[in-house]
Amino acid sequence: MNGERYSMSFTTGGLFQRESVELAALYLQLNDWDALREKVIADNLLQARTLNTLKRICREITSRLKTLNREELSALALAANRDQVCLLWLALCRRYRFIAEFAIEVMHERHLNLQALTYADFDHFLNKKAEWHPELDEIQPTTRGKLRQVLFKILRETELLNTDNTINGVLASPEIMHILHRTDQQQALYFPGLRYPDHQSASPESR
Repeated sequence: MNGERYSMSFTTGGLFQRESVELAALYLQLNDWDALREKVIADNLLQARTLNTLKRICREITSRLKTLNREELSALALAANRDQVCLLWLALCRRYRFIAEFAIEVMHERHLNLQALTYADFDHFLNKKAEWHPELDEIQPTTRGKLRQVLFKILRETELLNTDNTINGVLASPEIMHILHRTDQQQALYFPGLRYPDHQSASPESR
């Protein structure tokens, strides 16, 4: 049995692009996650209907943003939409090993074979991982359904998944490729069919 448990707390919301960019910019001003949380709650910056919802969404977003270093947070706050989405997907994969492995082990293969991604793929992957991670067997059917639903929602929000459930390749900017190559090249596998724009053929370091 693998001793590292999967965190499966991604049932809250979706990609949270607008909110994540706003909180990233705020953190760069405050440089303090606790101070950020206090301000978010005091001013209801996420416009949640209840305090509990506000706290839950804030906790989820900040847990993802904390996986990004200051340079990456700065890029997120200032980037164009496409790069923001890439950075948020990267943060999700860093935060949730289950999602990262799903991207590498399932989505990558489906994209190469031009196959649609299905709910059955998610269920099969979770069942396979449960052989080594008994905590996955403890997930109730309703929660399993919610996890599957939210992940597919996020994949559509990132435009990694089309409406017909086929997987889009990712056209990454030089800035995103620089981040991926500078930290851990394994992270490039989180992005199916990752490629440069036509006029780019190498990472910034090699030019």
